Amino acid sequence: MAYRTRLLSASGGCLAGVLALVVVACGGSGTSTDAATDGGTSAAGEVTIYSSLPLQGASRPTGLALQNGIELAFEQAGYEAGDVKINFEPLDDATAQAGQWTPEAESANAKRAAQDESAVAYLGTFNSGAAAISIPILNEAGLAMVSPGNTAVGLTSDEAGADTEAGEPDIYYPNSTRNYARIVPKDTVQGAALAELMDADGCTSVAILHDNEVFGEGLATNVELAGEDFDYELVNAGGIDTKAANYRAEAEDLAGQGVDCFFFGGITASNAVQLYKDVAAAIPDVKLYGDDGVADSDFAGGLPEDVAANTKVTVATLSEEDYGSEGAEFYKDYESEYGKAEPYSIYGYETGRLILDVLERAEDPTDRASVIEALFTTEDRDSILGKYSIDEQGDTTLTDYGVFGIENGELVFDSKIAVEE
Repeated sequence: MAYRTRLLSASGGCLAGVLALVVVACGGSGTSTDAATDGGTSAAGEVTIYSSLPLQGASRPTGLALQNGIELAFEQAGYEAGDVKINFEPLDDATAQAGQWTPEAESANAKRAAQDESAVAYLGTFNSGAAAISIPILNEAGLAMVSPGNTAVGLTSDEAGADTEAGEPDIYYPNSTRNYARIVPKDTVQGAALAELMDADGCTSVAILHDNEVFGEGLATNVELAGEDFDYELVNAGGIDTKAANYRAEAEDLAGQGVDCFFFGGITASNAVQLYKDVAAAIPDVKLYGDDGVADSDFAGGLPEDVAANTKVTVATLSEEDYGSEGAEFYKDYESEYGKAEPYSIYGYETGRLILDVLERAEDPTDRASVIEALFTTEDRDSILGKYSIDEQGDTTLTDYGVFGIENGELVFDSKIAVEE
């Protein structure tokens, strides 16, 4: 599928993972809001909604932002929707030892939700690799899953960037029906936005590296394919060892090839800060680009000032002004409750608002099949993100991406790229 892009100026300041399922015992920790569940049938008029997000390591700022946004939506609704009371169970799919999400933790979270008969929805994941673990588990259990952050193409379609040889996307849906939807645009859209951005910035030779993970490698492919529509040269430098002490050799090799722009497909936890520092040291005045996987305070705050000044990242979040009065109210409420919002905070909020709406529309909000049916009949929803629908594959019809620069260690909105099919 081809996309057209329009770069719009504006005023104003996942996927690490594997395709194989990991079988582990159910477990994980989480706190319940209002009431706890015991894995049995819920009392009449009560349902449980789980979230699974990275709350430790480099992705913690984004994970917390998403969880806080969900909780804010539930708090404003009084933890009720569709004549049912909502018990919210936030879970962590990261570990302190790994410093990021792990297949074991995500599998345990998904199994816990699947086996809780009161559960009607699972909100997450942030990392697309984690979704590759949990979607099949939840699909077999007939449990609705809504992601505020997954962008990997292969989770829903066989378009460019999907690993069709591994069976994407069908491998994730063992019961042959869809239970998974996302409200963030997939990486065919982000790839087109990044390719347009680099052309608009005058790049002549673009180096592309990735972190060898499902999200990063897939997006690198999308950027490369979209870049073929422009005049700059593309240098696909492959993947990196995310545990390496430094990337000086790789950076010097790119310098020898005369590149003036650099893009990394990956997440902050994939040693992104060190990589960007080494590339910037080897190539004076290089323009640096990143994806939504590094759109967090740990990445922005970890870069030296001179490197940050030449770095731009894309994320499907726009300026506060783009979200109008409803957006202004959200940011005010969020800051009052949790402090300054991260770019993905608003996506957590809309994920919460969407599932509330789904429960309101479901014929029986306590029935998993009824909730899935309502999710996939989401059409022309007037949301804080704008009007969107969920298509039959589970993808959102939203296509706008924001471009963020970095100032004083913080992400600052720069411009909007409108991607049109």
